[in-house]
Amino acid sequence: MKELTKAEEQIMQVLWKLKKGFVNDLLDQLPAPKPAYNTVSTIIRILERKRFVGHTAFGKTHEYYPLIDKKEYTRFVSKSLLNNYFSNSMGQMVSFFSREKGLSIAELEALKEIIDTEIKQKERK
Repeated sequence: MKELTKAEEQIMQVLWKLKKGFVNDLLDQLPAPKPAYNTVSTIIRILERKRFVGHTAFGKTHEYYPLIDKKEYTRFVSKSLLNNYFSNSMGQMVSFFSREKGLSIAELEALKEIIDTEIKQKERK
């Protein structure tokens, strides 16, 4: 799997949300300034070549649907980010985002709860 360009990812985000749609459906969901119809059509064909999108033909029109699950792509991009920017250190990545985003007390407590649960599970093994 390869990382998508920003434009490709924007189209995929809409397609994941809609589950399926025609080019006009995708175009309707994109924020202003909206790209041209032909631009969206070209991007969707590129996504088909990359095997991220499939289609069902209805005469001359096509209804597109994702072939790659959003969770699967998120996992891939997260691993790439972790490896390329944080030397494969989850601690460095969490620390970076904690400081940069300025997590609230509630968010930090939720994160601590997740970590505590993971520690307990690993101790049982």
